[in-house]
Amino acid sequence: MEKLISLLNDSSRALLFTGAGISTGSGIPDFRGPKGIWKKRKPVYFQDFMASEDARVEYWDYKLEGFEQFRDAQPNAAHLALAELERMGRVNTLVTQNIDGLHQDAGNTNVIELHGTNREIECTKCGERTPPAPAFEEFKKTKSCPLCSCGGFLKSATISFGQAMPETEVARAFAAAAEADLAISIGSTLEVQPASLVPLQVVENGMPYVVINQGETAHDRLATLRLEGDVNKILPDAVAGLREPRG
Repeated sequence: MEKLISLLNDSSRALLFTGAGISTGSGIPDFRGPKGIWKKRKPVYFQDFMASEDARVEYWDYKLEGFEQFRDAQPNAAHLALAELERMGRVNTLVTQNIDGLHQDAGNTNVIELHGTNREIECTKCGERTPPAPAFEEFKKTKSCPLCSCGGFLKSATISFGQAMPETEVARAFAAAAEADLAISIGSTLEVQPASLVPLQVVENGMPYVVINQGETAHDRLATLRLEGDVNKILPDAVAGLREPRG
């Protein structure tokens, strides 16, 4: 903990990188853990979604299952700690694999969502984005994929398996990493590329790298500091030990 506090005290342009493990404390399940979503369901690939109504119904049924859970989730102590780091002027950018919007709810303002957001519905044809509730209500009534007024298929504005990553957000994330003086990965197994390559850019620039997670990650051997444990305990304690930056 003292090492983490020291690294944060020496930083003014930290890159925060978060995964599903930071949101489990808000009641949102992770994907790859022992009780993760993919243990119960197989993901619907984007190509299958576009080609098959059965796949689209499976996708919407899965999304409906977690709709209220995502809608009602609130930021936890770890989210609030990262927002406090930004308030203290120690954070350059927060890059997240999460789709829940809880970082913004907690108060972080410079957030890059690499895997999109559950808080909007997007047309796969025209790209129009709309609030999610009406589409879910339609699906519950019809049990068929909701359609846009243009005739395109609607899906959550998230990146599905097999779907291209958002070029603008990816470019912004790597640009932020190039400017960072510290990377901290929080609650991610760091297995999914290209997202997991973002904090490694900071390492390649010779800056320190902290990995905080419950369970092994793909970057453990690359970390300057590796902390095992609950991010809802580690992060608030670390932030409480920081000094306010001068000026």
